[in-house]
Amino acid sequence: MIEYIKLEMRRTLRDASFVIFGIGMPVLMYLLFTNIGGGQNDGDAWKVSSMVGMAAYGALGSALGIGTGVASDKSIGWLRQMRIAPLPPAKVVAGRAISGSVTVLPGILAVLLSGALINGVRLDAWQWGALTLLLWVGALPFTMLGLGNGYRLSAQATGVVNVACLMGLAILGGLWFPVSAFPGWLRKIAEYTPTHRFADLGWTTSQGHAPGVVTLVSMAFWLVAFGGYAVVSYRRSARTA
Repeated sequence: MIEYIKLEMRRTLRDASFVIFGIGMPVLMYLLFTNIGGGQNDGDAWKVSSMVGMAAYGALGSALGIGTGVASDKSIGWLRQMRIAPLPPAKVVAGRAISGSVTVLPGILAVLLSGALINGVRLDAWQWGALTLLLWVGALPFTMLGLGNGYRLSAQATGVVNVACLMGLAILGGLWFPVSAFPGWLRKIAEYTPTHRFADLGWTTSQGHAPGVVTLVSMAFWLVAFGGYAVVSYRRSARTA
């Protein structure tokens, strides 16, 4: 399983589009949101909040993008080769998720570094460390969602569905704009989305607090739910590919 994880890591990191869209876009959006127009007049609080939101957005995009690669692998017969290996479905999915998690980290670090070096965000050392770790680990449910889509759908359909998930979950979860600006009914919905709870891991840490029980339980629930979806989708792909 270790060799499989290493192989998937090397294959993903060689993809140039990952560097452009997984790392460059979240940084560019963060700097635009916080330094153009009214964003530059909202004070340091907005720079910190937006930094966390855009780091979460970058992690979300990279996590879902792993599924697009899986769908491409399926179309060229890579999954048929994987079924020859003596690995049960749960381990195959877990191995791909672990290898994919490495590609989530650069996007998070890039946004946090731009916040510190360009926007002058100042946090305690423990906050930077905890923020990075929580966003990295917290992206795992979305990696499972992307994998589930990739195993279940065609390459073209996976790309469309993952983009829809990325945009919809990012906006509704408050990663781009604070949910406090939403209408009351939409705010209530947004607070229960997995992406809002994901970003809340970072927002509470940046404010010097530990994540709440509701947020932790919610993330655990989505990890189990999306993980189950990924395993079922892999088994289904084994019967249809």
